[in-house]
Amino acid sequence: MYDNPLTKRQTLTQEVKFSARGVNVFYGDSHAIKGVDVDIEDKTVTAFIGPSGCGKSTFLRCLNRMNDTIDVCRVEGRITLDGEDIYDPRVDPVQLRARVGMVFQKPNPFPKSIYDNVAYGPKIHGMARSRAELDEIVERALRRGAIWDEVKDRLDAPGTGLSGGQQQRLCIARAVATEPEVLLMDEPCSALDPIATAQVEELIDELRQDYSVVIVTHSMQQAARVSQKTAFFHLGNLVEFGETGQIFTNPRDPRTESYITGRIG
Repeated sequence: MYDNPLTKRQTLTQEVKFSARGVNVFYGDSHAIKGVDVDIEDKTVTAFIGPSGCGKSTFLRCLNRMNDTIDVCRVEGRITLDGEDIYDPRVDPVQLRARVGMVFQKPNPFPKSIYDNVAYGPKIHGMARSRAELDEIVERALRRGAIWDEVKDRLDAPGTGLSGGQQQRLCIARAVATEPEVLLMDEPCSALDPIATAQVEELIDELRQDYSVVIVTHSMQQAARVSQKTAFFHLGNLVEFGETGQIFTNPRDPRTESYITGRIG
């Protein structure tokens, strides 16, 4: 039995969580991501922005190997989590995804109860030895998802019966239930109304106390509100990466300025 090269480590605030070097992604003959180099810090919200089809969601999916599920997709280069190569053949993608949770664009609760939606991951990964421990994990995750007070009296009700904003917060609770270190969010507010969006944005700000959060967003206003670091993608290239304030007020690359001012997009 080999040692899992992705053993958990204690991390210090602001240290690099993910590091990508020379990452290329191909869909068949299509070159979707071109030579991306980037460091993503712990306890930080990093926003990926750029026009539709620029590669930001494709790159996000590289970080928990979701692209493995696409037959024609090929990933080249090196991506490390806490210094360990996540594409190492010894790495179990299922275990990786327990450490790198994901929330999708459209809320996608399982056709199960609210309780079972959150308990599903911890059960699979053997995180609870008793029903009482599982109850604690579910409550803690729902509290972190900022939805406990709204659902605590109806945990047996179907998750699909919640409002859109509640469903998304349930999906966030489900993602954090396995105690991940990183939370990936692919346009988590695009299907939500302004009130639900504000609730999720507030939650993202709270979550960065415990996680590295990476969010893909089409809303530059949202990126400016929730992130500390911003990466601008264009035509498969990572054009510019830096402090969010600097990217939005004093971009170094003319393509970034053109996108932010609305001339391209």
